Amino acid sequence: MNRSIHHFQDVHAHAASVAHWSQLLYSQLAAGALESSLQQLSSEHCHAFRERINKRVVQQGEAPRDSVCFAIPIFMPGTVRMQGRDADGSSLYFLRGGEEFMCHMPTGMDLLSIAFDRAFFDATLREVPFADEIARLLRQPVIKVPAQRFVECRQRLLAIFSEALVNDEMSGTPARQDELEHALLGELLQLVMDPACDRHQRSGSSTQDFIVEKCHRMAMAETMSAPSVMELCERLQVSRRTVQNSFRAVADTTPLSYLRSVRLNGVRRALMGSRAGDLTVGDAAGQWGFFHLSHFAAEYQELFGELPSQTPRAAKWHDA
Repeated sequence: MNRSIHHFQDVHAHAASVAHWSQLLYSQLAAGALESSLQQLSSEHCHAFRERINKRVVQQGEAPRDSVCFAIPIFMPGTVRMQGRDADGSSLYFLRGGEEFMCHMPTGMDLLSIAFDRAFFDATLREVPFADEIARLLRQPVIKVPAQRFVECRQRLLAIFSEALVNDEMSGTPARQDELEHALLGELLQLVMDPACDRHQRSGSSTQDFIVEKCHRMAMAETMSAPSVMELCERLQVSRRTVQNSFRAVADTTPLSYLRSVRLNGVRRALMGSRAGDLTVGDAAGQWGFFHLSHFAAEYQELFGELPSQTPRAAKWHDA
């Protein structure tokens, strides 16, 4: 079993270190120096990680293929929007392998995520009662769970994960790893078998989440000529007030601040992924629609707590 514990001062380095999730993009939305931790363990049929981030972030990507993925909040100091649904402190999150997702996480979020190989999950599910009903329930990305059952399950899952992270005996042999995998999955299946779970099949994302996601994706796609808020309103055929209210409800910020932060995160990823000799700060900024460098540098420093010239760059290549 592979185990690791890391700490970061950058959300992009954090996202890049999450094993098996190759399509992850995190963007920091709240200003200030970021601190995060990432604890991971991987076995033959399971990958689990606990992440804590001290700033508001938006996460997007694609769940690992041929997997099923659960997430359970350990500490949730604010509202989470997962796949366009509201999630409270007693919500279980679920993604199917290959499913694209966008999740808005509040400042200080602490989350435990567990992904299982689909074949292992299916074989285990067939052995439990009410398998068909559980499968139907897991069509939802957010599952509301009775609060007390949720707290009890969370405590047991966290205890199992924490013990495996530090105890060599618990994760050393194939038999113990198999025991660990079944313990984690068994807790989750017991949770969703509770008849008090909210089994109401909900419709797709809200209009507000749809607006924020569309604006986010347009800003990511049209980097050099970033659309203004008014242009976005015209394309979506909604009023400025509707857009303003959507961003406030989903991300607790304004459209201008959100989209600028997304673009600044794009510059930061470009800088961290290149050598200084291959891409200048000015060129990276221009690629994301920032052409007034002094204003850009001030906005960058306000968001990340450092100037773009201070951002670590990719290691230099050395001749063999």
